[in-house]
Amino acid sequence: MPASSSRVRPRDLVARLRAAGCVFAEDEARLIARQAHSPAEVERLVALRESGRPLEHVLGWVGFLGSRVLLDPGVFVPRRRTELLARAAIGIVRPGDTVVDLCCGAGAVGAAIAAAVDGVRLFAADLDPAAVRCARRNLPPDTVFEGDLFEALPATLRGGVDVLVANAPYVPTEAIPLMPVEARRFEARMALDGGGDGLDVQRRIAAEAPLWLSSHGVLLIETSGAQAGLTAGIMRDAGLKPRIVASKRLDATVVVGSLGSRGSLGSRGDS
Repeated sequence: MPASSSRVRPRDLVARLRAAGCVFAEDEARLIARQAHSPAEVERLVALRESGRPLEHVLGWVGFLGSRVLLDPGVFVPRRRTELLARAAIGIVRPGDTVVDLCCGAGAVGAAIAAAVDGVRLFAADLDPAAVRCARRNLPPDTVFEGDLFEALPATLRGGVDVLVANAPYVPTEAIPLMPVEARRFEARMALDGGGDGLDVQRRIAAEAPLWLSSHGVLLIETSGAQAGLTAGIMRDAGLKPRIVASKRLDATVVVGSLGSRGSLGSRGDS
């Protein structure tokens, strides 16, 4: 804890956060105290958290695969489960590959891939202007584009993408009201709502992906365990050979679709 905030009593922070409904109040109090540089700053951050704002938005960063990803208010918070998507991609990407992080949000997955594999040509895109601004803080700014899926990408990438990753929204519209209040109030609806069955954006991505992938290209999409079979069918209908990767520990599921044999290689996802 910074010396200037030493007058703040940790037990008081914990009590306030617990009263606000924070399950991990002790951990959150410790993170907030470390983040702040004065008692006034501690008070401001605690008040934000008490209002229901996600802790990651309060801190301005989120931990992802051992690194900090900068996060702006309103931007989708990378979930721990999405580490499976990043690990699965890292297990496939080779040095020098062209990689696209579609629906990139803050750019957590793309940043993890670039940090793990040397010489990757990374591009990212998102429809949400706030997410694009945030991703440009975590990735080289000139490689992050704003727009609707593939429309945002440079046309020169068409037919040359080796690995395409997408954490597209996959929550069915009718399930949005059942999501935690933090998500519904403080994250962009477009980052959550996947349409009637949750798979509308996945269908659009899979349908166009073969036009952008190289001859040995691979598409990886995060989905839910309940939707995995449908996601695999969507990829199969698009001409890709799908396989499902799951992690019980992370409660995460990724479907990998390949044009060639490369996507059948082992990944670093766990089970």
